[in-house]
Amino acid sequence: MALDKKNEAATVPVHRCRFVDNAPSAITALAFPPLPLPSVKHKTKSTDVNRQLQFGTLAIGHANGNIDLSEWMSSDHEPPSSQGWVVRQTLPGPYPSKVDALAFTIRYPDTIQENDVPKLSDLRLFSSGGGSDLIEWDIQRSRIRRTIGSQGGSIWSLAANPASTLLALGCEDGTVRILSLENDTLTHHRRIGKVKCRMLSIAWGPPVPKQSRAPQPQNKKSSADSESDSDDEDDDEWVDSWLVTGCSDSSLRKWDTNSGQMLERIGTDKIRGERTLVWTIGVLGDGTIISGDSLGLVKFWDSRTGTQVHSFQAHGADVLCMAISPDGKAVYTSGVDQKTVQFSQVTITPSANSGSLSTRWVQTGAKRMHSHDVRTLAMWPPHTPLPSVFRRTFPPDVAPILASGGLDMSLVLAPAALASNTVVKIANPLVTSVEASFEDAYHRRVAYTQEGRVRVSSGARLISSASEAGLTVWRISRGSNPSPDDVLDGDLDQGLASDWEKVLEMDLNVYSNIIAHEISEDGSWLAISDCYETKLFRLQTIDDGQLIPKRVRDFSSILQPHIPLLPSKFGEPITQHHHRGTGALALRFTPDSSKLVVSTTAPSYILVVDLTNEQPQFLRRFDHHLLQDAYPGDRAIAGLKAKPNGVQKPQVNGVTKPSEGGDVEMKDASEDEVSDGSEDSDASAPALETKARLSSTASVSHLAISPDGQWLASSSHWPPSTASSASSSTSPHTSTKTHIYNLDSISHHTTLPSFPLPVQHLAFIDSPDSSSYSSTSNLLLTFPNNSVQVYDVEQRQFPPWGKTLSAVLDQRLRSMHDAVLGAFTATASTSDGSNKKRALLFWSATWICKIGLNQSLSRPSSSFHSSSHSSHRKRRRGKEADKESVQDREAAGLDEEEVARREQDVSRGVEFKMITTYRPMLCVDRVNGSDAGSSELVVVERPLVDVLATLPPAYFKHRYGRA
Repeated sequence: MALDKKNEAATVPVHRCRFVDNAPSAITALAFPPLPLPSVKHKTKSTDVNRQLQFGTLAIGHANGNIDLSEWMSSDHEPPSSQGWVVRQTLPGPYPSKVDALAFTIRYPDTIQENDVPKLSDLRLFSSGGGSDLIEWDIQRSRIRRTIGSQGGSIWSLAANPASTLLALGCEDGTVRILSLENDTLTHHRRIGKVKCRMLSIAWGPPVPKQSRAPQPQNKKSSADSESDSDDEDDDEWVDSWLVTGCSDSSLRKWDTNSGQMLERIGTDKIRGERTLVWTIGVLGDGTIISGDSLGLVKFWDSRTGTQVHSFQAHGADVLCMAISPDGKAVYTSGVDQKTVQFSQVTITPSANSGSLSTRWVQTGAKRMHSHDVRTLAMWPPHTPLPSVFRRTFPPDVAPILASGGLDMSLVLAPAALASNTVVKIANPLVTSVEASFEDAYHRRVAYTQEGRVRVSSGARLISSASEAGLTVWRISRGSNPSPDDVLDGDLDQGLASDWEKVLEMDLNVYSNIIAHEISEDGSWLAISDCYETKLFRLQTIDDGQLIPKRVRDFSSILQPHIPLLPSKFGEPITQHHHRGTGALALRFTPDSSKLVVSTTAPSYILVVDLTNEQPQFLRRFDHHLLQDAYPGDRAIAGLKAKPNGVQKPQVNGVTKPSEGGDVEMKDASEDEVSDGSEDSDASAPALETKARLSSTASVSHLAISPDGQWLASSSHWPPSTASSASSSTSPHTSTKTHIYNLDSISHHTTLPSFPLPVQHLAFIDSPDSSSYSSTSNLLLTFPNNSVQVYDVEQRQFPPWGKTLSAVLDQRLRSMHDAVLGAFTATASTSDGSNKKRALLFWSATWICKIGLNQSLSRPSSSFHSSSHSSHRKRRRGKEADKESVQDREAAGLDEEEVARREQDVSRGVEFKMITTYRPMLCVDRVNGSDAGSSELVVVERPLVDVLATLPPAYFKHRYGRA
């Protein structure tokens, strides 16, 4: 890879590694949060046409039991966003396990406004995995909250009612078990039916308003309404009328939810007497039932008469999943034949005899977006089966998004607007193309790369890959001679048999899937963690080069006394469930392998362990990420303690807030020593965290240590509380807090300002000026929308060259669909060895970005550009931000063309290259080269062709002739 465009170019060797057999897991379930039901009293539809479409959290269930929670990465959760949904949190599944079905519900539906999208803190998440247990997840702590048995055998399907008060389970024994969810509980409510077949799919019918009082005459309504507001409260309720199940005996059954009696049995087609399996089912607002079965048929039924309305031979094999558009005018089905089919409701022109308009369903489109079986479909905004008078309206100028997943491990996002809508210009929120209709728009395949699954030990030249319960380590031989060609011009194919060898393969005894692992720089230590225990191994190299791990048996007992118990409710006795173990979300060794930094599972503490002695020794615990936030005035300051008298002085980063327009000074280390939020004495038995200290369940999943081992950076994210999410002044995204620690003195150093987006990656990079005192103390923060910030830890400030870097990347990377997964500094020597060049490398699943670390970055960016991109610090949004941006531009005497020209001038002088040769990439990192101070690149790829080769052959049917 060439690092300089000049005549004296420097190249860095590249190891292209395709031997790493890290296998991603198939996507088996998708779920979006439901929307609250509208008020029964106010039957008028919303007239707020200017309201922006907001996007909710996407839950992605995998065949290995993990559940990824993805958030829409755009300001205010609104379109458009080139990155779309980005994984922000992973719930590790028990080992072994799988996820077959997912369901979101609203914890307290009465507290959510009608037009609001529930935040993650407002939701409850349920999953089933083929067994008889239903799992409810503790989203904030990334662990199982409770389990409950179905009492009816294996769970084949589950669905929550529109009001989020009941959960229906379709069971193996032919029954439907109804669970009550009211008041954040999970109890058995009733049993419906008992037939000799399996309940393969289930869906709730449209709810109806509760009729608690007899209708009153018109002249008495006003007086009666004014007498009692409590009666109005009773009227503002919905009740469920019926539900329908798809069964394994070639039938659908309609059930009365009140009496539990079967209302209708609807038979489907059979072939040669074999049973037809109804794999998926859905219900529209007018009561129409839609079914997809094992014959590839999609049928529409009249729920009142139980008769078939339409039948389509849309698929060549089983129809496994279905999604319904928000307005109920389009239906999407998919399954084994990898084809996604669109059905639309069209209006038929009335004939001369009949003057009324009529509608019918037709098959209007089909696309093949996957290369293997499609297991699940989901649509945002979600469809709620409501009567037409209560039907929810959405902004007509933004296309809904269809999400799909299957055995090819990739999530596919596609805009799904109807082509018949020509009233307004419809925007594509995914920015994949100008078109937004399902047939014409480009879909986006999200790469299955996940940060942290593959790690590299630079000094020992080791590559480690973690699976659900195992770990494999390879060594790149120093005798290998990778080509120094520029990857922009040539296609390298390194990683041959002579270049690498497998040196360690481990099968571990774990309770959940592995969530973090790390190998030390010199290859002498290995740390692995699941949700409940962190294991530490010493690695010894024998004569043939193989690694022999020796476990430090008492490592958990060393950490456990310093990890407090999980908090419990007031008056609740302490049980074994409050002992959360020693599981870690992130692990990092210092470059000299003398210390190990452990970030525990949520609520996260940062533990520092000394490894220089024969036995690991605990040094200190930090809990700054759990300190309660303060809200002086209208600004939130992360991690400030409130004063005892309840009065909080306006402070920023620990110092008194300056007057309007003044500069903000960072907190000094001496001030931190007074109250640094750490526990100096941890010898006592673990105690429950206090309410004042544990103000949230913050998760510290990102750690970074400087090359000299002096500085530790940590970043946390947490879902906003219900109270804060209701406030318009708080960010809709997860709150981010970044703390810096000094590992030499084992103390807290400073706190960075809060950012509106969670941190995607942390890394220490070199500065363009190598002679600078703080050349290796620059902390790089990347965010899911591909924006970056650089903070000088030594000087406690944002350096000017960091603003130039931020401006360049903001212009070049914001439109890239894949979010940044990592960044580091690479060094290369010229051909004669007389000079060294440095470059900053960013990488994602599908691209590598190279920026030269030279004096061009030290050139300051335009003042207007810096001010226009500091809105994340000023907390401006919407029209107010646009208005202030125009005022700033007018005050500077600049028009839009002049601003665009200055931005181009800034990026034109910086050396920038985009590399798309490798994809999809699991990891890009550097290893030490043969020469002192030189480095080599390691690019770990996992091509889709290799992944699909491990699966059974996909369904294929010749259109013409015979196979």
